[in-house]
Amino acid sequence: MMYDDNNIFAKILRGEIPCKKIYEDDFVLSFHDINPQKKIHALVIPKGKYIDLDDFSNNASSDEMVGLLKGINIVAKKLGISVDTGKGYRALANINEHGGQEVPHLHFHLFGGEPVGKMVQ
Repeated sequence: MMYDDNNIFAKILRGEIPCKKIYEDDFVLSFHDINPQKKIHALVIPKGKYIDLDDFSNNASSDEMVGLLKGINIVAKKLGISVDTGKGYRALANINEHGGQEVPHLHFHLFGGEPVGKMVQ
């Protein structure tokens, strides 16, 4: 599958669609989900053109990989849900059709601020 430059996250990264930004650095952009599923629901996306976690794992640089993981942790701390600042959170990446991925740009959902429940029903 080829990367779609017209997906909503690509448009957000280009500034064509606004977002409620939480954090941004050279590697990631984080913003609040427009349809939150929990008290706190944020997204963390890499700035590179990666479809999903498999694509990212196969093609991202080491700096991008470290940047994404550190970005997730920074955002969790900013939101007060990390182990250092809160009671914990769930980081979730859906991959492809069976994984429930809706936007073809790698993204992690961060859920917190309340118990998030069972992992899979």
